[in-house]
Amino acid sequence: MKKITALYRRELSYYFQSPVAYAVTTLFLLLSGYFFYNLLGYFNLESMQAMQSPMQARMLSLTSSVLAPLFGNMSSVLLLMLPLLTMRLFSEERRSGSAELLFTYPVTDAQVILGKFLAAVTVHAVMLAMTIPFPALLYHFANPEPGPILSGYLGLFLMGVAFIAMGLFFSALSESQMVAGAMTFGCALLFLVIGWMTPFVGGASAAVLSQLSMVKHLDGMARGVIDTNDLIFYLNLTLFFLFMCARVLDSARWRS
Repeated sequence: MKKITALYRRELSYYFQSPVAYAVTTLFLLLSGYFFYNLLGYFNLESMQAMQSPMQARMLSLTSSVLAPLFGNMSSVLLLMLPLLTMRLFSEERRSGSAELLFTYPVTDAQVILGKFLAAVTVHAVMLAMTIPFPALLYHFANPEPGPILSGYLGLFLMGVAFIAMGLFFSALSESQMVAGAMTFGCALLFLVIGWMTPFVGGASAAVLSQLSMVKHLDGMARGVIDTNDLIFYLNLTLFFLFMCARVLDSARWRS
């Protein structure tokens, strides 16, 4: 555990001693804030129009009009930002030659992976925590349901953790940070949009594609529904890419 903690602190110090974490967090907050501002503005316009129609007023909901779309937009922003956090984790060490030195240390591949993984997850959690003023502002002016807020943030956190695991795997595959970042983005994007194909296929194929869709698993959580199927999906996806990363490092260790 001490070795994992030492590796974790090493990676975390790199993030916050370089512009990487600050730049990614700033961009994430700016884009998320832009989406929140626009969604809240549209909701206010709909509320003013609904004052003339009691039926339409009863159909208005902060959860469906603001929170659910906000979490969906934030997931797209995470798709853009998180590959920037993970692309250097192994690629830079392989390019500089320090990966061979790391393999000579008395640490296992699992310890190295967990140290880097937990550091990136910590930065991801900080990014999400800094958006808490958005729902706090809603509480100041209205009375939104707490369930969708908590489950929505849980869904975003689990999705980001899966993205980070993908990033670790592709960073271990390539010496180029740009290639690792591009492959992470492409793979994560595929999991986001793969559900779009379900109307064009049928039977078991449609069910499989729907199950692989990250959007499907986030939608329910953004509306306050926590299903064990969604939790297991994100857990399995994360463990799969961490396992594949371990296999890549094991192969590199033997070659070195």
